[in-house]
Amino acid sequence: MKKLISNFLVVAAILTISACTKIDNYDGPNASFQGNIISSAGGNLQTSSGSTQIKLQQIGWTTPQTIPSKFDGTFEDTKLFKSAYKVVPTGGAFWPVTDTIVVNIAQGTKHDFTVTPYIIIKNFTTSLSGTTLTLKYTITAPIAAGLPTIKDTQPYVNTTKLVGAGASIRDFSDVNAVTINKNFTDMSDADKSITLTVPNLLPGRTFFVRVGVRLSDSFNSSNFSEIVQIDVPK
Repeated sequence: MKKLISNFLVVAAILTISACTKIDNYDGPNASFQGNIISSAGGNLQTSSGSTQIKLQQIGWTTPQTIPSKFDGTFEDTKLFKSAYKVVPTGGAFWPVTDTIVVNIAQGTKHDFTVTPYIIIKNFTTSLSGTTLTLKYTITAPIAAGLPTIKDTQPYVNTTKLVGAGASIRDFSDVNAVTINKNFTDMSDADKSITLTVPNLLPGRTFFVRVGVRLSDSFNSSNFSEIVQIDVPK
């Protein structure tokens, strides 16, 4: 009798588990979305690690997701679910984009976004004397009225092409920052023409360098120059 009861309980457990098991018929995340974040001044918006993102809100779902921009202003995610999404660029040093668009994302979907940067870095030049690097550039603002306060500007120096905020050698980068703390409209022409110096670079090494201008928006975001390679002679 005990054996019969035991067999009955085993069968009942199997039937219960089978009844609770459903087959997942949903397709996997095989859609992709890529494109460029373009500066209104021309070319891609130069970004950095953890700054500019593409925010996606899948229609019918409450939790948004983001695609980080690469340093060259491109973005790509190949593991999305095919669906319609509300999409907007966010987090970077550009005037906020308030109008989302709806994109039907499937395999190979592409879309570019154009934003207006807070600051444009122009006439960026580098010169090396021994182990001392001099960086010169000017800054302009496409829209000056209402621009967040400019906090500081600094060089970013690294030994890889991934160089920027959060990806630089402190002793060459942060320590050579220059505090500004001014509104753009209060800056003179001389203030907008900037020279930074990076001393004591290591002889015989290759560095990758750019400059950035940080603003006091809600993201503490920075506008960046392009990245240049510096080869220090032995």
